[in-house]
Amino acid sequence: MLSVVKVLLGNKEMQTVETIPQLRKQIAAWRQAGERIALVPTMGNLHVGHLELVRQARQQADRVVVSIFVNPLQFGAGEDFDGYPRTLEADAAQLEQADADLLFAPPVDEVYPRPQAEQATVTVPGLSDILCGASRPGHFSGVATVVCKLFNMVQPDLALFGEKDFQQLLVIRRMTEDLCLPVEIWGVPTVREADGLARSSRNGYLTSEERGRAPALYRILCEAAQRIQAGEGDYATLETAANEKLKAAGFGPDYFSIRRASDLALPEVGEKDLVILVAAQLGKARLIDNLRVSL
Repeated sequence: MLSVVKVLLGNKEMQTVETIPQLRKQIAAWRQAGERIALVPTMGNLHVGHLELVRQARQQADRVVVSIFVNPLQFGAGEDFDGYPRTLEADAAQLEQADADLLFAPPVDEVYPRPQAEQATVTVPGLSDILCGASRPGHFSGVATVVCKLFNMVQPDLALFGEKDFQQLLVIRRMTEDLCLPVEIWGVPTVREADGLARSSRNGYLTSEERGRAPALYRILCEAAQRIQAGEGDYATLETAANEKLKAAGFGPDYFSIRRASDLALPEVGEKDLVILVAAQLGKARLIDNLRVSL
């Protein structure tokens, strides 16, 4: 068990806590002082994209809480829960440099004290069953459940999520709205490598050869967006062509789909705000990305 660790950050201290009572004690003190609190939920193995969330949280709140919790409830059978990278010490060092105020790193039994089969869960119908939800049954229920629990533990004023996980962002927004949770949800634009590849913890699964091919995912997204903006309206044909390009580039496509950005419904004639979403396997890595298109 980790004790409460305090790390000096200039004139500030970052705490690392692993229990809900420790967390709530500190949150209560900040609340009493009238301070605005931001939450950045993560599964750790932090990269520049996560640190951008922390940076923006720092601009919007007096206190920034970052959670690191590899959530078993969102991993399906045969997925990489046991092998998911756990780099808590390195993550804490990065968060110190990013000026976070508190790292909440609970063990599984702190978040889920009962067996998973007995755990109350949160489900967002419709949004959770399509695209990634169709390929990963139960995934978004796991996401919604752990985020709802974190919101209740931290009781933040705002929470920040990356737009790379666009479907996840919409699921969390819908859950927050439907359950009347007093949390403002902020989406932060995707952070990319110089060659366009979206930053992701799962990029670490790529071999050097696969890493060289991975940016094709974003290029194919951009090509489809350009064709839509040029006036092409046969989205089914565009999707089929993109899937063929992905296969030719060495990917195993799951989906390449053009949707309405507000709710991921299939777009109707005249829709102006679209999002193109893609998921594809490359070696051991399941890569996802998206691109907004405004007409």
